[in-house]
Amino acid sequence: MAGPRRGKREEDSAKGARILIVEARYYDDLADLLLAGATNVLEEAGAEIERISVPGSLEIPPAIIIAVDAAQRKRRPYDGVVALGCVIRGDTIHFEIVSNESARGLMDIGIARALPIGNGIVTVNTEAQAFDRARPEQMNKGGDAARAALALVRLKRELAGK
Repeated sequence: MAGPRRGKREEDSAKGARILIVEARYYDDLADLLLAGATNVLEEAGAEIERISVPGSLEIPPAIIIAVDAAQRKRRPYDGVVALGCVIRGDTIHFEIVSNESARGLMDIGIARALPIGNGIVTVNTEAQAFDRARPEQMNKGGDAARAALALVRLKRELAGK
């Protein structure tokens, strides 16, 4: 199976782009790792980063709308968003609800607002899988989410002729 493309590419640069990171702090250690991965990628690209924290992954989509609307009112809109969180399977259907609804919320916002969003909400069966995915030196899903947001920012800029 082919691995993801993670090499630094010129088109991923988003110098000066305002990127909002919305992170769920339900699992603090995992949140720190996801944040480190995303922040490294965004800083390397020259993006301006703002960050807000919410309790869990279900709170990420409404927090994005609240923050995006506030930024618009201040005439300092965000160019993109990186959503970071973790959902670990338990004994109930809560896992499915949180993972499905947070993903649906992000997709709905991205489409309705034409807002570049990188989905870094890790959904896993075990805590060990979560750490493997969150660690920047391993799978670096926080970094992947940042790269996805930057790619969409670049695409939006290209198509707008900027």
